[in-house]
Formats: sequence, structure tokens, C-alpha cells
Amino acid sequence: MAVFLFNKIIFGPVRSRRLGVSLGVNLLPLDYKFCNFDCIYCECGRTYKDKFKGMQFHKRKEVKQRLEEVLYQMKQNNNPPDVITFAGNGEPTTHPDFAEIIDDTIEIRNKYFPEARVAVLSNATMLNKKSVLDALNKVDDNILKLDSAFDSTIKFLNNPLPNFSASKLVENLKLFNGNLIIQTMFLTGTYKNKSADNTSNIEVLEWIKLLKEIKPKKIMIYTIDRDTPSKGLKKVAPEKLNEIANKVKDAGFEVQVSI
Repeated sequence: MAVFLFNKIIFGPVRSRRLGVSLGVNLLPLDYKFCNFDCIYCECGRTYKDKFKGMQFHKRKEVKQRLEEVLYQMKQNNNPPDVITFAGNGEPTTHPDFAEIIDDTIEIRNKYFPEARVAVLSNATMLNKKSVLDALNKVDDNILKLDSAFDSTIKFLNNPLPNFSASKLVENLKLFNGNLIIQTMFLTGTYKNKSADNTSNIEVLEWIKLLKEIKPKKIMIYTIDRDTPSKGLKKVAPEKLNEIANKVKDAGFEVQVSI
């Protein structure tokens, strides 16, 4: 199936299902995905590590310059964004200057559109770096992935680095003391002739147990919206997503459902 890559450092604005009018920031390469996950559902395609050798990140100075140019033009056109979103072709927090780029972004945002939010979509794998943890605590919406409570499910759906564990991830997420948003992709179908489904009762109940440990300020649940690199994956029906959302609400959390 077709996949989608962002071909600019600053892209959009686009209408996001979850965030509103979003101006995107892509810190990763423009022609392939750079990520320490290889999610079977990722709209940017699969992760090909053979491409990583010799890869160079966009320079901090260039990111700042491009962002300011676009926000200046949006200001001239009276076209405010709701949010400036770090997403793009992979995991944004892998950029070596991520923390400094966040500082630059907040500075420029305050200059042109102080009411706009700054958001980061992340798989939360770089929280062992204090600079990343501190930077995410500065943004308005640090939106961190947790697709399952089970290592086996995460390994199947997300293909993380070898030393990944859900328990370690949860311990790192608890470091935010509630100043985070959890995002979870729910899907069904098959992959490599195996069931790819994290919507079962046991999956959802164990996932909610982790939410109670993490205590996020909000939960975002969603399902497949664009083409995926893996055939056999399916969208979750709206009725099922709303059923899961009701369980999250019953557990005392604010939840946003994107269908």
C-alpha cells in the first residue's frame, strides 16, 4: 500500500483529527523514515536501518529559520495555527539538538502566535535523556505513545529496539507527574498471518491499569486513517473505539476519540 512522507522541514498547515490546524515540523530526513520503532501501521512506511549510515539531521539553525519564515508569512496572512506539531518522518526526539530546537520554537511561537500550542508526537523512547524529558515538559502537549501493556503486543505492533520493555517505558512516563498525554493506536486485522488486534478486553483492561499508574492529563485514542505499509490491517469500528473510550472515562480520565 502507498505510504506518505513529509518532503519539507516545515509542512502544512494541515487539519489534524486530534489537534486542529497544525503546522508540522519534521526534524528527520525528507526521503525516508528515521525511527527507533518500525510500527506495522506507520503511514510513513517501514524503517530501513541500512539507510541510517551517514545520515545527517537538519541543522538547528535551518529549522529555526524555516519555522520563522513560515510563521511570519502566516502572520501576514492572518492565518493562525492552533498548534505547531513535531511529527514528521520518524521519531523527533532522536534529533541531537531536540531540546534546543524546542526552546527556539517556543521563542518564535511567542513572537508570532503566542496562543498557539506546541505539541510533540513521540514514542517516548528517548526519555532516558534528561534534556529530552525537560524539553517535553516545556511544551503544551507532549503526546506519548502507549499501544499496549504487553511487551509481546508492543513488539508485534511497534517493533521497538531490542532492549525495550513496557515496564521501563511506564516508569519513564511516570517521571512527568501527570504532565503528558497518552496516545494509543487501536487496530485489528492480521499481519504475517497473525492477529494484529489490541482491542480485546484483556488488552484494554491491562492498558487502563497502566494509565492509572501514569496518571496522564488526557488520553487520545485513534485508529488507522491513511494507508499502511502492511496489508491486512483494519480500522477499528467507531462503536468499538467509543466502547474503549467509555472504559477510560469510567477510570476517571479525559479522553479524545479520533475516528
